[in-house]
Amino acid sequence: MLYSMTGFGKAVAEAPGKKITVEVKSLNSKQADISARIPSSLREHELAMRSRVAETLMRGKIDLTISVESTGTECTQKLNIPAISAYKAQIENLSAELNLPEPADWYSLLLRFPDTMKADTASEADVTEVSTTMKALDEALAALCSHRRAEGIKLEAFFAERISRIAALLSEVPKYEGERVKKVRERMEEGMANISGIEFDRSRLEQELFYYIEKFDITEEKQRLAQHLEYFTETMGAPDGSQGKKLGFISQEIGREINTLGSKSNNSDLQKLVVQMKDELEQIKEQVLNVM
Repeated sequence: MLYSMTGFGKAVAEAPGKKITVEVKSLNSKQADISARIPSSLREHELAMRSRVAETLMRGKIDLTISVESTGTECTQKLNIPAISAYKAQIENLSAELNLPEPADWYSLLLRFPDTMKADTASEADVTEVSTTMKALDEALAALCSHRRAEGIKLEAFFAERISRIAALLSEVPKYEGERVKKVRERMEEGMANISGIEFDRSRLEQELFYYIEKFDITEEKQRLAQHLEYFTETMGAPDGSQGKKLGFISQEIGREINTLGSKSNNSDLQKLVVQMKDELEQIKEQVLNVM
């Protein structure tokens, strides 16, 4: 089961008087590289948010954006009633001592004094905003993971097709093996026949010829390549969902066997098959970089 490192998730939630939007975007990267844009009111919780993002997404170049908008229904300031009461008591005392009439409009007078209004910093409001934000973050991460899985399904189909093509090309290799060995033998014997005036040991020639042809044997390369292709397919189906690095290593081994086939081919038709295998493998390597 594959997951792509490319994905996008978004969630919107509402706290009292606020609209909170969380967006998470990820691209391919070897490690978890997190860039966060978080409002100052939530800055002290940034580490917890980063930790949750890294734990959920594991790898990728990740952009986290959180915005908080006012809906116009919240009250950002409150009346400082103890201060207002103290001001009112002082004015009443002043009125009694100086024999002055009390003000007709208490509200307009009292609200002119400093500290009669205070910002709403109640812990309940803060807790609500934080909990709502964390919930929205979880929803955005879940949406991104869903997007990653959808992309992973496409990658599975892509890899399966390329692996199948390489296996089909590998199955055509035996058609050219007999002819390849035969041509090598004929060229060597023809070359020796053209050498005049030199006597040579025929049995030693056969030994050298056997040794030379054995160097061009590709049986082991074919077997190992077939095993790597099978292992690649098995790894794609693993349930852990983080096979990107392993698939990268396997594709390197596939490339090594294909290159050895090419160096030992000594046959134009076989070389064409090797070139086609390399083309399919290069497409696999490009997309493996996107697998988590």
